[in-house]
Amino acid sequence: MHVYSSLIGGFGLVFVVFGLLSVILLLFGAPTDLHWIVLNFVLGIALLAVWLATNLAQLRERMASGEARRVGTYGTSSVLTTVFAIAILGMLAFLSTRYHHRFDWSEAGVHSLSQQTQNVLENLEETLEIVGFYAAVQAAPVRALLDRYRYASDRVEVEIVDPTARPDLAERYGYSRESLGRGLLRIAIGAESVEVDEPSEERITNAILQLTRTQEKKVYFLTGHNERPIVAEGEGGATSLQVAATALRNENYRVEELLLPTAGAVPDDADVVIIAGPTRPFLDKEHDALRAYVERGGSLLVMLEPRARTDLYEDLETWGVDVGNDVVIAPRSSYFGRAEMPVARQFGDHPITRDLREAALFFVARTVQAGDASEAAFTELVLTGSDSWAETNLELWVATSRVGQDPEEDRAGPLAIGVAGALEFDVAPASREADDAEAGDEGAEDRVEARLVVFGDSDFASDQLIEGGSNRDLFVNSVNWLLGDVEAISIRPTRSRASSLQLSAAEFNQIRYLTLFVLPEAIALLGVFAWWSRRRAPGR
Repeated sequence: MHVYSSLIGGFGLVFVVFGLLSVILLLFGAPTDLHWIVLNFVLGIALLAVWLATNLAQLRERMASGEARRVGTYGTSSVLTTVFAIAILGMLAFLSTRYHHRFDWSEAGVHSLSQQTQNVLENLEETLEIVGFYAAVQAAPVRALLDRYRYASDRVEVEIVDPTARPDLAERYGYSRESLGRGLLRIAIGAESVEVDEPSEERITNAILQLTRTQEKKVYFLTGHNERPIVAEGEGGATSLQVAATALRNENYRVEELLLPTAGAVPDDADVVIIAGPTRPFLDKEHDALRAYVERGGSLLVMLEPRARTDLYEDLETWGVDVGNDVVIAPRSSYFGRAEMPVARQFGDHPITRDLREAALFFVARTVQAGDASEAAFTELVLTGSDSWAETNLELWVATSRVGQDPEEDRAGPLAIGVAGALEFDVAPASREADDAEAGDEGAEDRVEARLVVFGDSDFASDQLIEGGSNRDLFVNSVNWLLGDVEAISIRPTRSRASSLQLSAAEFNQIRYLTLFVLPEAIALLGVFAWWSRRRAPGR
């Protein structure tokens, strides 16, 4: 028995130390199994008692010698060092519960909220209450998503309840058992609330926008000149702007079509007018209506295709934008090697593009730039690579699809495919008198600001390409800026999702005890056994 006494003592010490560590974790609020603590103390004390009984005589001899004092000195130093180390670790654990930070090392950042959501949460002025009605088996992924909202803002309060356990809460909000069958989120600010039946970041953030934007803004898509439709129909559905229109509706904007000949003028409630890929000329009265709209401070988004038979060029030139009679060719920086599909990786310093990180994809685009005599300040939004050029021999390109850069005729890249800028106009006398009357004759501004965004392509916003690269953000951000919603300009929630492992509470507890207690203690016991084996090795 004396041969194994040191081994028994080492094992006993390990059990006692891990029992003390478990008690410390319990005092700091960490969930710990009392049975595990008791088992460690019982085994540790029992083994230490056996070791003490076996080595009692030897201990008496050592206490009477000078070796005991040396052992006591070094032992006391070791014990104090261990105690201080445990105290420091405990303090760090305590501080981690008070001051914490999340890290998302996934490639697409799928465990983090998008910048748009963070911007929306930063602008909250009132408490946002989110109540989720989900059964226990459904609650884990929803809770993980809502925890990101709660972590991002102190104004977000989250509560997830089981509708079968809290029927009173469901009854208070007027929800039936059938409506809660698949789960439901109630998002509320004050007395206003919105229900979300799909727990995704995009749906939740859009619901918050719906609650925070009290004034609904209207976006008109011009029709009557073969523009791209906002409803996908037939075989040409992929070329429509249905997804783009839905994206605007998700931002809590009203989207409608506008036929100018029947309306007679751009409606007064038009916050933005979009002209997407017209191929037919406008009537004179339509030109007059568009000019009047811009000159009274309207916002216009124009997307023109190469060789489009429209007559908007003179209007754009008047406003300070030149649209090139060319096609952008990018042999090396193109989509799947198709030179007429340039990939633009450079963005201008503008609120629309400032936060974009992924490239924008275009299909048969033309150049757009500020006019030489333009008094307005226009910013280039997206630019192609230095290997691109503006092909001006369109007849040859259409007839043979063959291109070649002519240094004398074809402008070399980088080339701008989109610009944005603000124009100022004098207020019409009638409007000024009305404004003065409303202001109580205190004087009104003599000039108004109109905003203009022009792209040399409309395919990038079509259903076929809008989900590629940063196209969706580029389009929606342009409308946000035209509307003056600068806080909404950002990167939208990513649609990709990382795979996750769903564990029950019992399985999670098992893994936790294996990693935090069982495995470290097993490693310590093996270390004691290795130390004991080496001491008994021949020659030692």
